[in-house]
Amino acid sequence: MVQYNPKDWLTFIFKFHKSDTFRQLFPMMIFIGIYSGIIGYLEMEYWKLSDDSHVKNITIMHGMLGFVISLLLAYRTNTAYDRWWEGRKLWGSLVNNSRNLAIKLSAILKDENDRNYFKRMIPGFASVLQKHLSNEETSQMLFEGLDLEIDHHKHRPNQVARMIFHKVNDLHKSGKISGEQLIILNSELQSFTDVCGACERIKNTPIPYSYSAFIKKFIFFYVMTLPFGYVFSLGYYTIPVVIFIFYVLASLELIAEEIEDPFGGDANDLPTAKIASNIKKHVEELL
Repeated sequence: MVQYNPKDWLTFIFKFHKSDTFRQLFPMMIFIGIYSGIIGYLEMEYWKLSDDSHVKNITIMHGMLGFVISLLLAYRTNTAYDRWWEGRKLWGSLVNNSRNLAIKLSAILKDENDRNYFKRMIPGFASVLQKHLSNEETSQMLFEGLDLEIDHHKHRPNQVARMIFHKVNDLHKSGKISGEQLIILNSELQSFTDVCGACERIKNTPIPYSYSAFIKKFIFFYVMTLPFGYVFSLGYYTIPVVIFIFYVLASLELIAEEIEDPFGGDANDLPTAKIASNIKKHVEELL
C-alpha cells in the first residue's frame, strides 16, 4: 500500500508513481493522439464538410452520453471502494479479535508451553490467511519450528483454526480451562473463520464480466467518436483534449479494477502482510 502525505499537492501533481495510471495508459494515449490527429487532418484538409453537415452535431450525442458514462463510472468506483474498505474492516476485526483472544488466554493459562503454543498459532492464522488470499504458497518455515502438519491440498486457514480450537478443547478436557472460560473464548475462535469466509467472498466474487466489459467498450467507442465532432471547433487542439478525456475515463476504470480485489499485490492493495506482522508482535507482547 502506498504511503503518502495527503497535504502535499505538488508531489501528487508532478510525481508519477509506478502505480500511476498515466504509466499504464501511456501507450494507449499515444495511439489515441495519433488517431485524433489523423481524423482532424482528414476532416480539415480533405473532407471539408459543410456547415450544415450532420457530423458537426455529433457533439450533442457526446453531451448526452457523457452524463451516462459519468454515472456508470461513479457507481463502478464506489462499488470497488466498498469492497476495498470492507476488506480493511475485516482485517481490522482480525487484529482486534487476535488481541482479545491473547488477552483472555494470558489471564487464563498458567503453563508456559501452552502460552507459547498460542503465541505462535494466533499470528500463524493471520499469516496463513494473508498467503491464502494472495495465492502464494504457505511455507511451514513461517512458524519457526512449529509443526502445523498442514496439508497443502486442503483449506489452510481452516486447518490452523481447527488446530487452535482443538488445543483449547484439550485444555478444557484437562481442566486448565473451565466451561465458562471456554464460552468466553468461543466468540474470538469463531471470528477467525468468519473473517476468512468474508474475505474469500470479496476475493472470489469479482464484478460481473458483462458489466466490466460494457464499461470498457463504452469508454473506447465514446473516445473514438470525439474527434469527429470537436475538430470543427477546436482544430488540432482536439488531440490533447481527446487524450485528456480518455486519460480521465480510463483511469477511473483502472483504479476500480485495482482496488476491487484488495488482497493482491498491487500498490494500492491492503498491506495484509504488515497487518499480520503487527498481529504477531502484539500477541507476543500479550502472551
